[in-house]
Amino acid sequence: MRVLKISVLAALLVMAATVAFAGPTYDRVMSTKVVKAGMSNQGIPGGFINDKNEWVGFDVDMATEIAKRLGCTLEKVVVNNNTRVSFVQTDPPKVDMVLANMTHKRERDQKIDFSITYFFDGQKFLAKKGAVKDVKDLAGMKVGSMQGTTSIVNATEYLKKLGNPDPKVIGYDGEIAMFEALRSGRVQAISTDSTILLGYAAKVPGQFELVGDFISDEPYGIGLPQDDSAWRDIINFTIQDMWKDGTYMTIYNKWFGPDTDYPFPMTEKIELWP
Repeated sequence: MRVLKISVLAALLVMAATVAFAGPTYDRVMSTKVVKAGMSNQGIPGGFINDKNEWVGFDVDMATEIAKRLGCTLEKVVVNNNTRVSFVQTDPPKVDMVLANMTHKRERDQKIDFSITYFFDGQKFLAKKGAVKDVKDLAGMKVGSMQGTTSIVNATEYLKKLGNPDPKVIGYDGEIAMFEALRSGRVQAISTDSTILLGYAAKVPGQFELVGDFISDEPYGIGLPQDDSAWRDIINFTIQDMWKDGTYMTIYNKWFGPDTDYPFPMTEKIELWP
């Protein structure tokens, strides 16, 4: 009788957990045991294709760990700056979550939901080493940024503050095209999130350098389907659990620690709930 009671209690606990997280995305993921994650394949070091033709990066490792903790297989889906929002807006969504250097902005939050901030970045400029003696030099330069991002807006406004009433900020379709424009001299500087700039500068050590201080804060959230609190909750709880047991810092230090190609000291900690 005691064994029967324990078995019944265990079954009830499983049912309670299922009810607690019941929602369209959660139900679909638990049914298929597959989590579809939209990620960049150009966003060094968040998500990119390495020299071995492997899709790797901080975001890739985060998504892999989240899927593992949910007992699911991870299906990687390429997104870019123009599709990372729309891919979670379709019915059903093309992806269940997006980890792709996406800043949590109020404007975006009206279209999709976001997790708690899982990475804190900031926007800077990158130029050839020695080309910028003072940040004011940027005002007279042709600058590149990326289409479909807040970076191009931030760069334009910053150059205006430096004294250029009509700055030339050219939008490129992706990180690779933007960096190639800088290398070829078509622009004199580029501007986007600093970790992306670090990632591409590391491809040609000693040739380029970050310029000035952050011109904006860029808190990254995981993009999620709108109005699905059950799915948002389980993603938030998973991120927090990863922080509490040290897994988050292991992944962070793998990509951004002092001895890596992309050293980036942590500026803020993950939001934790009791």
